[in-house]
Amino acid sequence: MFDKEKVKGASIGVKFCGYDLQSPFIVGSGPLTYGSEGMIRAYQAGVGAVVTKTIRLGAAINPAHHMAKINNEAILNCEKWADSDRFQWYEKEIPEAVKAGAIVIGSVGHTPMEAQAIVKDVEKAGAHIIELVSYTEDTLLPMLDYAKAHVNIPVICKLSGNWPDAAATAKKCYEHGADGICAIDSIGPTLMIDVEKRAPVMMSNDGYGWMTGAPIKPISMRINSQITRNIPGYKNLYGTGGVMKADDAIEYLMIGCNAVGICSVGILKGLDYVEKMCYQLSDRLAQLGFSSIQEAMGVALPNFPSTENITDMGFHYEPGKCTKCGRCETVCCYNARKVEFPEMKLDRTLCRSCGLCADVCPTHALTSFVEEQSAENAKRAAASKEFDALVKEQSPKLLEH
Repeated sequence: MFDKEKVKGASIGVKFCGYDLQSPFIVGSGPLTYGSEGMIRAYQAGVGAVVTKTIRLGAAINPAHHMAKINNEAILNCEKWADSDRFQWYEKEIPEAVKAGAIVIGSVGHTPMEAQAIVKDVEKAGAHIIELVSYTEDTLLPMLDYAKAHVNIPVICKLSGNWPDAAATAKKCYEHGADGICAIDSIGPTLMIDVEKRAPVMMSNDGYGWMTGAPIKPISMRINSQITRNIPGYKNLYGTGGVMKADDAIEYLMIGCNAVGICSVGILKGLDYVEKMCYQLSDRLAQLGFSSIQEAMGVALPNFPSTENITDMGFHYEPGKCTKCGRCETVCCYNARKVEFPEMKLDRTLCRSCGLCADVCPTHALTSFVEEQSAENAKRAAASKEFDALVKEQSPKLLEH
C-alpha cells in the first residue's frame, strides 16, 4: 500500500479539476477499473484518481481472447466498454470507491443520447469528475454541451489519437466549456497475426484491435505538446499513452501536462510496480533538481526549436565505462564507428551525425553533443531551407496535375 511517508524526494501531489491528488497518476478506463475493487486497489497503490470503465446504456459483451500481449510493454485489445450494468455502477461501484477515498472519474460514452441518460446519475452516484468518450468529434461536442448544462461537477473530454487533428478538437472542447482534456485514447485499428494458427489474434468481428502501451507514447506526446503550445490558457490536461516508468511521466509533465494517465503498465507489471513508480517519480524529480511536480511542468516548452539545426554532432568516449558490447557499431548503418578498445574510432567522412550510436550505449561510455554551426553547415542549412520553400511553392501546382 502506498505510503506518503516513503516519498523522500520531490513532492508528487497535484491539483486536478480542483481536487488534490496524492500523485499525478490517473488510471485510465480499462480492465484495472472494472469495478470498485479494482479502483480501490489502484488508489491504495498510490494513483491520484481512477477512471471507471466506460458506462453505456447496455453492458458490453466481449469476444473471447480480447486482449493480447504485443511485447513486454504493449497490448492489443478489442475490449469494449463496462461489462456490468450501468445501475450497478450507480449503486455499488462508484459509491464504494468514493467511500474508500478514491477520486473517481466517471467515464461516459459514446453518444449524445447516452450522455443525456447517464451523466446526471453518475454525478448522483458520487463521481468527482465526468470524462466523456466518443468515437467522433461531432458527437463529443453535443455530449459536452449537455453535460455542462446538467451537472455541477467538472467535465473533461477524452480525445482520440486517430482523429485528423486532436489538438484542434481540444481547442473546441475548451471553447464549449470543458474543464479538462485527456489525450489520448488507444491507437487503431491495428492487427496481429498468430503465425501458428494462421489467423488474427483478436477475436473481434473483423480481427482488428486497438494498441496501447509504449509504442503510442511518441504520438500522444506530440498531440499533448500541440495542445500546450497552441492553446493559451489550457487547463487540467492529463496525457496518457505509453507511461511505463517514472521518466515517461516526467516527459509528459515537462511538456505541460498537469497529470499523467496509466493503464497498460498496471496490467503488464502490476499495481505493486505502479506504487514503486510513485516513489521513483519523487526520487527522479529530485535528482533532476525539482522539489515538486509543479516546478517540472512545462519546462521543456521554451526549448522547442523554431528551425532545423543543421550542424554536426560531437562525441565523447570514456573507455572505463565501455563494456565492449558493440551496440554503437551495430546501429551505425554507415560503418562510420569502430571500437578498437581502449580506443573508439570515427570516420567523419561517413558519419551523418544521426546520434543513434550514443543513444544506444547502455553505460553512457559514448555520449554526444551538438556542435556550433560551422560556415559550411550554415550554407547547407540555407540550401535546405531554399529547397523546402521550392517544394512548398510547387506543391499546389503539382496537385493540380
